[in-house]
Amino acid sequence: MTEDRHSQFRDSGTDRRTAEQVPETPQTRAPAYRLAFNDPDFMCREELRPVRLQLELLKPEMILNERGIQSTVVLFGGARIPEPAEKARARTETLSELSKYYDEAREFARLITEKSMASYGREFVVATGGGPGVMEAGNRGAADAGGSSIGLNIVLPHEQAPNAYVTPGLCFNFHYFAIRKMHFLMRAKAICCFPGGFGTLDEMFESLTLIQTDRMAHVPFLLFGEDFWRRIINWDALVDAGTISPEDIDLFRFVETAQEAIEIIDAHYADKTERRL
Repeated sequence: MTEDRHSQFRDSGTDRRTAEQVPETPQTRAPAYRLAFNDPDFMCREELRPVRLQLELLKPEMILNERGIQSTVVLFGGARIPEPAEKARARTETLSELSKYYDEAREFARLITEKSMASYGREFVVATGGGPGVMEAGNRGAADAGGSSIGLNIVLPHEQAPNAYVTPGLCFNFHYFAIRKMHFLMRAKAICCFPGGFGTLDEMFESLTLIQTDRMAHVPFLLFGEDFWRRIINWDALVDAGTISPEDIDLFRFVETAQEAIEIIDAHYADKTERRL
């Protein structure tokens, strides 16, 4: 990131580099002498959690603003869903069957990125969790179209390395799940949920809750794989129990193919444009 605003005061980067050149003495080697913002041990203290939360919110936001990215299309989905060519290695028969959604995610991301490039990559930029499986397929599809894509990775004991298709300058790493989920939704113009596990369910239900409660805009919300989602979640039972309203079912649509999803998104935003005219 570059500093656009000129100041009469000496900048912090210069002081950081200067401090690294001071003579070695018992005083300068002591942790207390380190510049506070250049002291990892200090920054990781329990009392500094509010500062770390703010930094995780600010860093991706500032970089995305500098890149001129105004809106995203979010792909949620399982890290364990294999590419069809690798489905023979899937842990279960169901995962092998679900491998078709790797291709659908890849194709959807390719198609939406082609549309994004018409806006010089500012609108409808693909955003995934940056990991393997469906996430890899999303970033890979964007790369197939010659466009950029975002990866919002998180430090985990497993599956934490970003996939090879995320645009390097748009690949972020998080400590806090909550801030990561904020970045998924802050610019989202559409949300696509592919089959997945706990992480996908968590992301899906938090997003639906925000839309249901009018805490975020009502955007196209697409669930790929109706059979999978109806087996995993008994939506009608929730309505029958009265724990959700019948109209809450209308917050999302089931789709099977990338082309079907593109048509729904196109129709949604074409309708909004017509209403403004």
